[in-house]
Amino acid sequence: MATTRILILGPAAGLLLATSGAAGADLPVKAKPIEYVKICSAYGPGFFFIPGTDTCMKIGGYLRVDTTFNGGIQGTPPWNADAGQHNRYFDYFAARSRMLLSIDTRTATEYGVVRTFGQGRFTFSTLGNNTFNPNSINGSLPVAGSQLLETPGGGFVSIQYLFIQFAGFTFGQSASAYASPWQGYPGNITDFLLGGQNTDTGVQNIQYTADFGNGVTGSIGLDDPTVWDRTAVYNLSLPLNATLNTGNAYAGVHAPDVVGNIRVDQAWGLFQISAAAHEVNASYNVLNALG
Repeated sequence: MATTRILILGPAAGLLLATSGAAGADLPVKAKPIEYVKICSAYGPGFFFIPGTDTCMKIGGYLRVDTTFNGGIQGTPPWNADAGQHNRYFDYFAARSRMLLSIDTRTATEYGVVRTFGQGRFTFSTLGNNTFNPNSINGSLPVAGSQLLETPGGGFVSIQYLFIQFAGFTFGQSASAYASPWQGYPGNITDFLLGGQNTDTGVQNIQYTADFGNGVTGSIGLDDPTVWDRTAVYNLSLPLNATLNTGNAYAGVHAPDVVGNIRVDQAWGLFQISAAAHEVNASYNVLNALG
């Protein structure tokens, strides 16, 4: 009898333990909370909170493909070289493909919103604006005298804007206060419009913008003219050179450009008046090369 009791109780004890183990495995386990991306509506459509931060970000851009017939890329008129002559080398059309990518962030602080912005372009074009001669085509690397803008598998990347804004101030590479917003891409296919410098590519500057309400703003800034805003200065010589191609005599930059604008944005459209002060200085001047 003793042996029988052990055999019965043994399996019973084992069954009890197995049942207890199964019950323990079925207990609910608290899952780690999932942090979803949240919409940030404070700064307009397209913004979202970067997970784990109070910073809102917007990723934007566009894709653009255009073809110009009887001209060059970017709507350039056919006035140079093979295009201007319409000789046998002339290509009847030229094309450009472009992608723009921008990253815009906003962070609210005790002293106001801090904004950072960066924008770059990735572009590939066919032959440049000066010649369409197929003899200038090189299948690997650009060579001396080549008039190609890009080579096969190449293209170029350009940085348009990189700036920080805070309390009305802008620091970095941004559109000049002198620039007119109706020029250049993506608003127009050509840059050959009146209205001064366009807003396609920013310049190194420091600006301050005051908001007077009712859509009226005023901006003043200091632009670095080294890259974009210097023209050609030529020496005078006897006999006078009517084509002004005797060499560039522009001196170094001594002071930034002082620029500003008054702008009105209303439902009917946009009005802007702008002005700039720029120093033009020469490195040397020869009045009589024969004397």
